Amino acid sequence: MNRIDATLAALKEQGKTALIPYITAGDPHPDMTVSLMHSLVEQGADMLELGVPFSDPMADGPVIQKAVERALAYHVSMKDVFRYVTEFRKTDAKTPIILMGYLNPIEAMGVETFAKHAKEAGVDGVLTVDMPPEETNGYLSALQDETLNRIFLVSPTTPDGRLKAVNDMGSGFVYYVSLKGVTGSKALDASDVAQHVGHLKQKTAMPVAIGFGIRDGDTAYQMAKLGDAIIVGSALVSLVEQNADQQLSVIEQVLSDKMREFKQAINKADSE
Repeated sequence: MNRIDATLAALKEQGKTALIPYITAGDPHPDMTVSLMHSLVEQGADMLELGVPFSDPMADGPVIQKAVERALAYHVSMKDVFRYVTEFRKTDAKTPIILMGYLNPIEAMGVETFAKHAKEAGVDGVLTVDMPPEETNGYLSALQDETLNRIFLVSPTTPDGRLKAVNDMGSGFVYYVSLKGVTGSKALDASDVAQHVGHLKQKTAMPVAIGFGIRDGDTAYQMAKLGDAIIVGSALVSLVEQNADQQLSVIEQVLSDKMREFKQAINKADSE
């Protein structure tokens, strides 16, 4: 069983919501990525979402755009991302890893080559932001051949026809974008999310992970009441930015404090 599927099934059995933090590979420095991945797991991450640097991150707000720019200043490539995952897997064979990125670097490598190297490195799932399910063709089969989960984004404006395609072609979980806008947006309406997630769960049997706009314990608590997992990105990446010129230990500490806030909020929601 894929690590993502196994982790979500185990957490569901325990009545727990998964916490999935996002960081950009190579940010703030390539030498720090693997250590930060391990630190996030130590602070309660159930899975890791690793952003693949790309020069035109259209779905990302300014915080993650700047993180990508910092990583690209060190020329961090897809091959480097695979290297980080391989290094991480030397001491952590359990935590699922999801790559989040855009189609261009994958096509540049070749979809079959990408899928093969991703699997060999220890990747479990791929979320390609600008790849809708209707357009997957050979890309989808390449991921399937390597038993990699195919994760798709859905939003408040996604029509039912696409929800069906996501359910038919996706695997692992559905990533629900909790608001209209880019990553890091602030206007999160819990009642609106509840309505849309309720509708989504009628259309898919897959777990639903909620992301975009979860920035503190309060929003994490609200979303943990609604989803099977919550994904936090900009709130963590902004802390990396604020401490980008600090030593690794400082960055690990500020991220740990924020992770603790998220984890406590999720545990509170799960216990009620």
